[in-house]
Amino acid sequence: MAEQTHVLFVEDDDVIREATQLALERVGFAVTAMPDGLSGLEAFRARQPDIALLDVMVPGLDGVSLCRRIRDESTVPVIMLSARADSIDVVLGLEAGADDYVTKPFDGAVLVARIRAVLRRFGHAGGVRADADPAAVDGGVLSFGDLEVDTEGMEVRRAGHPVALTPTEMRLLLEFSSAPGTVLSRDKLLERVWDYGWGGDTRVVDVHVQRLRTKIGQDRIETVRGFGYKLKA
Repeated sequence: MAEQTHVLFVEDDDVIREATQLALERVGFAVTAMPDGLSGLEAFRARQPDIALLDVMVPGLDGVSLCRRIRDESTVPVIMLSARADSIDVVLGLEAGADDYVTKPFDGAVLVARIRAVLRRFGHAGGVRADADPAAVDGGVLSFGDLEVDTEGMEVRRAGHPVALTPTEMRLLLEFSSAPGTVLSRDKLLERVWDYGWGGDTRVVDVHVQRLRTKIGQDRIETVRGFGYKLKA
């Protein structure tokens, strides 16, 4: 029997917490549900879940701060839950290291689909795309100036020094490095990296690109206004 995927769910609203826990358990997830950020952090350290769902507005330690603490210790996927799609908290959560977010109130089936999409890309974090230029690959290592991307070992080095990326950042870099100089639209990146078969919020892409730039060099990924982004060859 396959081992259950363990979800940490931090939500202070009793009704939402209990209903969501039941919905997730009904489709086969094991769920640890906590009512505040501090107990959520303790549960994360004790249980080592496969994915964390964090409401932005929880007492004690808010969801954004909790996400930041988790990201300091782990690359486990994090989905933020926010009550407003236009909230600044969405961007703050993504900047803190969240991989995705879901707007409340949410449909249980949508949440499950989003969780499974995140888990799929974390379970298959890499590999050069089939249409990548084989001439650009040297033993699985792609080079762009002082930036080296090892597509087999899933490692990145800048000027010889290792660069720590989350799985989502790594997938994003792999998409860029598979087609250097080619403009990739935000919608295409949402489809390829976030596994969205439907429209998504492009802020997810923008924030992750900015996070990636801080790690591999601000000028390495170019913004093509009105179209998307491209990696400078």
